[in-house]
This record gives sequence, C-alpha cells and structure tokens, in this order.
Amino acid sequence: MLKGTVSLVTGGASGLGRATVERFVKQGGKVVLCDLPVTKGSELAKELGEDTCIYAPVNVTKESEVQSALQIAKEKFGRLDNVVNCAGIGVAFKTYNFKKKQAHNLDDFSRVLQVNAIGTFNVIRLAVSLIDENPPDENGQRGVIVNTASIAAYEGQMGQAAYSASKGAIVGMTLPIARDLASQGIRVCTIAPGLFKTPLLGDLPEKVTTFLAKSIPFPQRLGDPDEFAKLAQSIIENPMLNGEVIRLDGALRMQP
Repeated sequence: MLKGTVSLVTGGASGLGRATVERFVKQGGKVVLCDLPVTKGSELAKELGEDTCIYAPVNVTKESEVQSALQIAKEKFGRLDNVVNCAGIGVAFKTYNFKKKQAHNLDDFSRVLQVNAIGTFNVIRLAVSLIDENPPDENGQRGVIVNTASIAAYEGQMGQAAYSASKGAIVGMTLPIARDLASQGIRVCTIAPGLFKTPLLGDLPEKVTTFLAKSIPFPQRLGDPDEFAKLAQSIIENPMLNGEVIRLDGALRMQP
C-alpha cells in the first residue's frame, strides 16, 4: 500500500526517521527526507536514489523551511500522501540541582518544547493543505499523519521534565487534530516508542545498554528502528487506526 505513495519524513537522516525513509522507499514509496543541514540527509537521499528520495534541509520550527519541503514534494513527486514526524531533541537535567543550587535552564526547557511539540504541530498544520489536494480513496481517505511521542510521556524519569512535557504534548494533541482533520479524510496517529537502538543511545557504554535491555520484559533487547518503521507503515495501511497513541516498548514501564 506504500507503493506509489509520497511521504514526508522529518528527522529522516538518522534513527527512527532514517529507518522509516529506508523502509518506505524499499516498499515502493517516494520520500521527501527532511532534516537539518548538518546531518547526512543529502548523502542518504543519493544512496537511496533521488528518483525516489529527495533531501530537503528543514528546521521543523521554521515555517518557510517546511513550506519549501512541501513545495519540493509537489514539484518533484506531484503530491503528498503521508507525513511521519520523527524530528526531536532531548535534554537531561533535574528541575533543581540541590547540590549545585542550580535551577533547570528555562531556555533548554523551551527549546525542547519548541522542537518536539511546536515543530510537530508546525509540520502538520502546513502539510495538510497539500494532502487535502488529493482525491479521496474508496474510504474517503486523503492521507495519514504519524507522530512520534515516547513512553516518557507517561513515565518520565528524573531529569526528563522537558522531554516528557514535549512528548506529552504530542500525545495530547493527537486526538483533537484527528478530529480536526476527519472531515477531510486525513487520519492522525502517534507512536510512543520505548528504548530503541538510535544515536541517542548509541553513544552509551555497552554495559549501560545491556542493563537497559534487561529492564524490558519481552523481547529483552533494545528496539530495532525498523520495528518503528513497520508500525508507521501499518498505521498508514490500516484505515481504522485514527486518533490513537500506540506504545511500542516490549511492555516496558520506566522506573524513576
């Protein structure tokens, strides 16, 4: 069902986003890969073949850059069917460090909310105007939005106030946006991943990643990014999935 569709993937140069780009292209889809200029997005697009994947330098918080990516989708591929929002950042700092007598930096908190929550909404609000140009299919559907939250939205650990707040916002906006877009046949779902083998965890010592893997009930390992991409594909292919947040975590419940 991905064959012949056009998807825009933010954060597409690494981690969950990259796995999504690679899977969608492999399944016969076309992709506009969006990520920051400092990433290897351009190299990945060339590697996958620029007839099926094209790179667009995008900061998801910038309206003009998102609009440019949408214009690329229209000019290069003629349409836009799906959006997968994977762009995101994190920061680790307690609300207040009592030993150092230092409060959480407010700019850091704002930046995480700006990129993760506001950036996700910015992409959605702009992309749906292009998706709306599609003729509806037999179900009345014009397109699908898939967002990325985190199980930290539910069980944020110490030092994760900013990250958890941003991901909680994505969870909270899923249903109202799905309701907003229902009249136009555009579905909206969110994936809340647990611990995955992404660059965020890739720099940790093996001893630490082994410990983290053992905290997952089953399967007792870190998630493979392609498993996230598979779920994104399933959401797109299943017309009854709408307004839902799906945990993808091996039954993990984070400890404090």
